[in-house]
Order: sequence, then C-alpha cells, then structure tokens
Amino acid sequence: MHAETTAVTSATDRKAAATAVFKDMEREPGVPKPDPILTVDNVVRRFGGLTAVDVKHVEVQRGSITALIGPNGAGKTTFFNQLTGFDTADSGTWTFNGKAMNGVPAHKVARRGMVRTFQLTKALSRLTVLENMRLGAQHQKGENFWRALVPGAWRRQEAEITERAEELLARFKLDAKRDDFAGSLSGGQRKLLEMARALMVEPELVMLDEPMAGVNPALTQSLLGHVKDLREQGMTVLFVEHDMDMVRDISDWVIVMAQGAVIAEGPPSTIMSDERVIDAYLGAHHDAPLSEGELEEQLHDAEAALEAEIEEETQK
Repeated sequence: MHAETTAVTSATDRKAAATAVFKDMEREPGVPKPDPILTVDNVVRRFGGLTAVDVKHVEVQRGSITALIGPNGAGKTTFFNQLTGFDTADSGTWTFNGKAMNGVPAHKVARRGMVRTFQLTKALSRLTVLENMRLGAQHQKGENFWRALVPGAWRRQEAEITERAEELLARFKLDAKRDDFAGSLSGGQRKLLEMARALMVEPELVMLDEPMAGVNPALTQSLLGHVKDLREQGMTVLFVEHDMDMVRDISDWVIVMAQGAVIAEGPPSTIMSDERVIDAYLGAHHDAPLSEGELEEQLHDAEAALEAEIEEETQK
C-alpha cells in the first residue's frame, strides 16, 4: 500500500512539475523552453513543387508530454521522419541534447536515445513477441559475426536482455503472448508491443505517431496509462494525435502544425480556442458574417445555378 501511495505521489509531482514549466509561457510558435531536449531550426522538406514541412523554430521541453496536432496533410508524420532519420530534409538543423542530428541515420538516432513508433505498426510478424523485444536492445555482442561463433561471449548479455524484455512485457500485459507470433496480435496489442520494444533502447525521448489509431476502445485506457507512465519514468514524449480528448487528457503542451508550418503553441486547455487553430481546422473566418460584396456574389451564383437548372428542364 505504501509503495502504491509513493508511486501516485511521484506521478503527481512529475505532472505538476511539467505543468509548472509552461505556466507563464507565451502562446506563440517557436517559444523558447527552459530546458529543451530537442531544438529544430528552419527544417524544410519539399516533394517536387509541394512544401510538406517548413518549420522555422520549435523546441520540445525535457520531461514533458508534448502533443503535435494539426489537420490531415499538415506535415506531422513527414516532420517526424526528418527528425528520426527516416527521411532527409532539404535544409535546416536540429539538435538532440545539444548534439547535431542532421544526416544521422535512423539506427544511430535510436542509439542516441531518440526512438519512435509508427502509425502503421512495424512488428515483425513471423517472429515471436519475445524475439521482437530482443531485437530492440542495443549493442548486442552476438550481432558480431565472429563473436556469434563463441556463445560464451554473448549468452550472459542475452539472458539480461531477455530478462528486461520479459519485465517490459509484464508491464504492458503482453507476457502471456511472449511465445506467440507477432502477426497473431490484435492492432492494439501490436501498438503495445511497439511501444514496449522502443523502451528496450532505454530512450530519453519517445516519439509516438498516432498511438491510438486503429486501437480497440478496450485498450485505449491501457495505452493512455503507458504513455503517462513514460513521463513518470523521466522520459520525454512527443506524440502525433487526432483524438483531442486524448490530447487534453495526457499532454502538458501542444504544438499545432498546418500546411507544413508550426502555427501555434499552448496548453491543451486553451489551444483549441486559438483563432489560428480554428482557422487551420475549419477554414479562415468560418464563422465571420459575410460582407455585402460576398453576400451579393453568393446570391448571384445561386441565381445563375437556378436559371441553368430551369433552362435544362425546359430543353427536356
């Protein structure tokens, strides 16, 4: 009972600390953070004539849960791909823990402590759940060809990796599935497996791309709890999500993208009332009264459409 009370107190303290950091912070795009773990400057990604990402400046606060939201096509996943080495930006710089990450390949990004999950899970279907977990561990001695020929050189490390994998599977309630093929898991269970496997790296920053997409409602609360738990363990979380109830529930700070750019930042309690965010989702001046010119133009268009319809009926 004492351990449970201590854990709850610790979680509350970390949440309070994360919230306090943002209390008096300006609600403007690119606002400086007291202790940023990730800093991005002038990152641009183009596909032909389309500019998918054009982020001038953004910072992610260490020890917080930050949501990255925006309408479909805003460039959120493409932005994730640039930062994690799965795609190459046309220009720009970004640092993680003060170290430049431009041009660093994905596997080295993960080794430095920045890992991500995918909207469409990347579990290896023909390997067991436990084997998928083992693959996530870094610096495995048995991956070297010559060391692999000497079992004594890697068996102890593999036992330690297996022990950690089983601890994580138990935490994510997947221990009963340890020997099942990953391809037999449900969509929600694969999301849990991918998150658990990411933790095998012992990361500092966890980036989740739509962790709730396609998840059965029965598993939603479990996933939410695990995301919150990442912060309680001292990790930083940056996640893409469309479910605003989830964003309000777990995030400490929200960054909004539209048409490839960061257009707003703020706390989850007020960000959706920001005019810039409303315009991005619903269109500029969606609820503003029409001017006389606009009203006259709409009436003219309606009359023209009605006349065309009458003429068409007459010709029949």
